[in-house]
Amino acid sequence: MTETTGTLVEGQAIATATHDCIVVIPTYNERDTIVDLIGKILELPRFRVLVVDDNSPDGTGTLVTDLSLKEPRVGLLPRSGKLGLGSAYIAGFRRALREGSQYIFEMDADFSHDPAYLPYLLQAVELHCDLAIGSRYVRGGDTVNWGFMRQFISRSGNLYAGLILQLPTTDSTSGFRCYHRRVLAALNLSAIRSNGYAFQIEMVYRTKQAGFRIQELPIIFPDRRVGKSKMSRHIVLEALINVWRLRLGLM
Repeated sequence: MTETTGTLVEGQAIATATHDCIVVIPTYNERDTIVDLIGKILELPRFRVLVVDDNSPDGTGTLVTDLSLKEPRVGLLPRSGKLGLGSAYIAGFRRALREGSQYIFEMDADFSHDPAYLPYLLQAVELHCDLAIGSRYVRGGDTVNWGFMRQFISRSGNLYAGLILQLPTTDSTSGFRCYHRRVLAALNLSAIRSNGYAFQIEMVYRTKQAGFRIQELPIIFPDRRVGKSKMSRHIVLEALINVWRLRLGLM
């Protein structure tokens, strides 16, 4: 394990070796699940949480702020408005790198991603790869309570991206991941252009192009507990277009 110190960088404490894992969670109106989710993550001793909140009207940011005053392993990165999934992750990754985190995770706030898989992803990066992806479509992975159309869009979108970009993954749109810090430190995060779910595809592509090792691990992905999916036709269209822009070197 890499040892780190407790000095300060740009006003932020660098993670100690016992808290070398940080989970970046973008939120917009997730007050019904975020406190319970953070509680589950903090049951894992090495883990910290950074919530990137896009000024949620339902008060998600306020809940996280209150929690962070009691729990030093919780942080909030507030933003001025709904600026997009990709930019939220980039902002969270940059802060995690400044704080010295060695293992940087991303996951959804709605319990579609089970925190119990976090040590599983961590072990893969510690032992075998530079990016571990929780995959619905490798052997042993699955989705629960998904309708036919949602299954069709997800599976065909992943097949489309994989064929055009020659990706070594079956689930390049999965947002449940662990990056070793060397991946995010090496990539030019300012050059990432995708902002919806195409962001996940672009990050896999950039990671592959940089020569890092990628491994998929099976997860069971249930439908979200509460609220509605943030998928839209605009997000799907962005993914369809950006795949070709990446292939042609236009991004």
